[in-house]
Amino acid sequence: GDPKVPVLYKVERTRTGKSFSVRSVKAIQHGKPIFTCQASFQLSQGSPVQHQFTMPAVPPPEELLTQEELIQKFLQNPNLAEKYKKHLNKIQAEDVPIDIKPVNPPDIFCLEPQEPKQLLWVRARGYIGETDMKVHCCVAAYISDYAFLGTALLQHRQYHIKFMASLDHSMWFHAPFRADHWMLYECESPWAGGCRGLVQGRLWRRDGVLAVTCAQEGVFRVEQTPNQSKL
Repeated sequence: GDPKVPVLYKVERTRTGKSFSVRSVKAIQHGKPIFTCQASFQLSQGSPVQHQFTMPAVPPPEELLTQEELIQKFLQNPNLAEKYKKHLNKIQAEDVPIDIKPVNPPDIFCLEPQEPKQLLWVRARGYIGETDMKVHCCVAAYISDYAFLGTALLQHRQYHIKFMASLDHSMWFHAPFRADHWMLYECESPWAGGCRGLVQGRLWRRDGVLAVTCAQEGVFRVEQTPNQSKL
């Protein structure tokens, strides 16, 4: 999309039921759709049928370094090539409104394939407060997209990525949460192939409640010649 041009949202009332309703949304710029969304809504209902996965056991966020602190640590390495210093400084300069603390940060100097899984403590920067839950859902949608697709590339770090983009992104909201409180983002990629990759994620509250489940498919274009060492 073009941030300088207003977006026209066309909403279709796909279905309106007693418990569930569906709306289809099309975002339009310059007369063309740039985004489509299907949103489902449900009235709050209780049920004895309940279960969830178990939240991974990880160190609390207070014991971990932020992404900015990790980058600063990498930049202090005297053997880091100049082009990678520029790349890390560029990341450092980005104004990302999210606090991120990787549980097991990948070694940027290693090009060996790694298991396509990662655990991140995440939260929105600043104070949102006890506002409408829809606000926290919107913020969580933004948070869930950050670095999510990159999980599929952890097993292919020897390749230079020429192009990467999301094809679709789905979210299911299970329980109330605060997007400005620390949540554990559990990400994994079960499959990649045909220039595409699939990732799945779970956002956990600190008390072990599964708040959100995510899934995303993206397209990757890589150079066929593997990268050389970054040192």
